[in-house]
Amino acid sequence: MKRVIAIADRAASVSLKLLVALNILFFLSFLVVALLAAGRAHAQTPACSGTDMLSALQKDNPDTYRKIETEATATPNGKGLLWKLEKAGERPSFLFGTMHMTDPRVTTLPPAAQTAYDAADTIIIETTEVLDKQKMMAAMLNEPDLMMFTDNTTLSSLLSPDDAAVVNKALDARGIPPGSVSKMKPWLLSAMVALPVCEVARQAGGTPVLDVKLAQDAMASGKTVEGLETVAGQLRAMASLPLAFHMKGLVDTLKLGDRINDVNETMIVLYLNGDTGMFWPLFRAILPGDGDDAAGYAAFDQTMITSRNKVMADHAGPILARGNAFMAVGAMHLPGAQGLVEDFRKAGYTVTAVR
Repeated sequence: MKRVIAIADRAASVSLKLLVALNILFFLSFLVVALLAAGRAHAQTPACSGTDMLSALQKDNPDTYRKIETEATATPNGKGLLWKLEKAGERPSFLFGTMHMTDPRVTTLPPAAQTAYDAADTIIIETTEVLDKQKMMAAMLNEPDLMMFTDNTTLSSLLSPDDAAVVNKALDARGIPPGSVSKMKPWLLSAMVALPVCEVARQAGGTPVLDVKLAQDAMASGKTVEGLETVAGQLRAMASLPLAFHMKGLVDTLKLGDRINDVNETMIVLYLNGDTGMFWPLFRAILPGDGDDAAGYAAFDQTMITSRNKVMADHAGPILARGNAFMAVGAMHLPGAQGLVEDFRKAGYTVTAVR
């Protein structure tokens, strides 16, 4: 519990919103790894570290743990990664929640999901542009202002002297010269320092994240692979959030230091248990709120999750109508009253969790 409290003492929930974005934006880890891995050789992948915060909380503060469980249980469709989609006149399809990471625990599909995947004719992922790195980079370079300040603005010009000192010290500790990222948009830099070192090394070494593995294996076996979004669309969504929200998130993320590994380990454990409805209740319980940024939180939820859910559901419709598809998207898109499970029910599907 002391470790959990230490996290709460050192960061606000803005940083968690942005950390979770790493598992919401499919392309983001590819971009970050491309930037961090440039010119670096990874002789070996460092060991991953991190402590499951939920287990510590369950042991040391059972009352808070039960409160989190109660809130998670009340979240619509907050349990389960694999859902069967059925509609009259169509062959059934499946919706599966992914985590955009290379961790072997994540990239090994549960048996029921593996069976559904193997039998599917079509595999759907968030965007197929990540399968072609040249196409992906070209799409991003077409709108450089989404990633970089193209005027006289620099990161340091947006920070107080104290926050600038925090940022520069933390970047130096990570081997990132502050001057080399002075023109980088804060949300991109937050992502650069939020990925575990072991994850960066695996991706830089060519290990695919789960979604890419599913698509690559599908193409190798002759299946059709379809996408729902564009990289540019995902970039615009992240870049559209208030700059002040991003700046606070950057500072708070850097203050987390190595405790970021605890956040990532906790998210992996929740994911493996299919507890998608427990992400936000847990983080709300262990991190202090920030009432002054309620508008920023609302914008995040609407822009990064709810609005994109609608886009995904609409674009998936014609593909699912062909039947026998396996749709794999970030697990954060599934639960909740505005999640994809409910969106497909509203579209006329009977949606059932597959245990």
